[in-house]
Amino acid sequence: MLRIGNASGFYGDRFSAFREMLTGGPLDVLTGDYLAELTMLILARDRLKDPQLGYAKTFLRQMEECLGLAVDRGVRIVVNAGGLNPARLAEALDELAGKQGIAVRVGHVTGDDLLPRAEEFGLPTGLLAANAYLGAWGIAECLRAGAEIVVTGRVTDAALVAGPAAAHFGWGPQDLDALAGAVIAGHVLECGAQATGGNYAFFREHDVTTPGFPIAEIQADGSSVITKHPGTGGAVTTETVTAQLLYETGGARYAGPDVTARLDTVRLDQVGPDRVRISGVRGEAPPPALKVGLNRIGGWRNEVVFVLTGLDIDAKAALVQAQLEHALDPRPAELSWTLARTDHPDADTEEAASALLRLVVKDRDQRVVGRAVSTAAVELGLASYPGFHLTALPGPGAPYGVFEAAFVDARTVPHTAVLPDGTHRTVPPAMTTGELTPVEPPPPPQQLTAGPTRRAPLGLVAGARSGDKGGDANLGVWARSEPGWRWLAHTLTVQKIRELLPEAAGLQIERHLFPNLRAVNFTVTGLLGEGVAAQARFDPQAKALGEWLRARHLDIPEALL
Repeated sequence: MLRIGNASGFYGDRFSAFREMLTGGPLDVLTGDYLAELTMLILARDRLKDPQLGYAKTFLRQMEECLGLAVDRGVRIVVNAGGLNPARLAEALDELAGKQGIAVRVGHVTGDDLLPRAEEFGLPTGLLAANAYLGAWGIAECLRAGAEIVVTGRVTDAALVAGPAAAHFGWGPQDLDALAGAVIAGHVLECGAQATGGNYAFFREHDVTTPGFPIAEIQADGSSVITKHPGTGGAVTTETVTAQLLYETGGARYAGPDVTARLDTVRLDQVGPDRVRISGVRGEAPPPALKVGLNRIGGWRNEVVFVLTGLDIDAKAALVQAQLEHALDPRPAELSWTLARTDHPDADTEEAASALLRLVVKDRDQRVVGRAVSTAAVELGLASYPGFHLTALPGPGAPYGVFEAAFVDARTVPHTAVLPDGTHRTVPPAMTTGELTPVEPPPPPQQLTAGPTRRAPLGLVAGARSGDKGGDANLGVWARSEPGWRWLAHTLTVQKIRELLPEAAGLQIERHLFPNLRAVNFTVTGLLGEGVAAQARFDPQAKALGEWLRARHLDIPEALL
């Protein structure tokens, strides 16, 4: 068995988690995931200011506290904190170890940065970053060569777990089922406390004040048990694990550079308190292309929020919208108005009597979204609706980023493991690949026997977890019981999603059934516009999309309630 823990789900996660995981119980490997689509843009802007930057500085500070502890306990560290500059982070770790008088072997993985070759690959111009998603084998090579710390750039999140497992158990590229099992375990671990009760639909059932971070006990066949250190907060149940399995996934084929894992084969079993077994995962050959994350500056953005209080909210919103748009000269390329009716009738506080009207403007020219918008808004201060005021004075505008995905032939991307002794070892691409094709949808379960229904929120009988993939939103919904699944699978259709979530009504929606998980998974194409960095939507990462759905009312069988 190999015990792999996680201590970071994003750049900015709980700083103390590394120490907590190292001191909370036995571990063989401790991983940290720092990279997301938005993070790559942040690191790219760091690198523009200083070519020596471009990595997650938080990790280096964590190692200042914990390097000696990890070495003393024999825990290997595997993180993607290298970001856009893994070589420099590896150097900084060597320097840190020297200052602390600690002997430690550091390896790193490179090859993902395609920005210097953007023209060769036919990628768009004006990019700040272009990084291919590499797999697990560079990590495995470094560990096999004795590395105690491995830092990578852009690898798949699950590679942080699959790499150590492959190195420990001696797997090769042909061990697809074992690799797929490790990839699924890695997907569960990658977002930290989201697997142990964080951001969990039924959070009131557990003490999630300070949830612990997850651990995967991986076996030689790729199966695993998800758990956490004893005495830590949160919970590990089949439902907390289901929630994370559905997060930012699509159909049955979960593709990566090493293996395509079949989500429809995953089986979950509660085998003890805070212990969930993952088994039965099948693996298939990976696709021949690697995903490449592209980050660029999309233009300039500004925002003004008007406070509307008391009576005639809609008329007040219409007045100020007409006034401001008349005053804008030149007019920004994009204007988006959103009225949030947070007001309550006969409210006992002024804030509770107020609604918020939000204007977001975008343009390629900073002046058009900056001073022009700010001046137009401020000049209305004594000439608009009664009670006019803003949440804050508008600023000069700020650049916004755009994330896009491209795909390139995996054989054209160098994947290099830099071993602790400085040797560069080339990692070959997968020899056997397979094109991704849709899986034949499984038959729905037998429909629940008709009976009396009651109008109630969906969230009384179903959980949900949602997130972003570029401009698309992912929305996973699971039933809490077998009868609930029989009702959910027939009720929550694409058309019903369009009815319950009107913002998605005109968008392309894909639906996938996962009977083993009693879950329905949706992808809503284009809901998030140009992605999180563009801030096109009130909830730009669709984090709360699932909770909105759970709050919608529909006719639910009384037998389930």
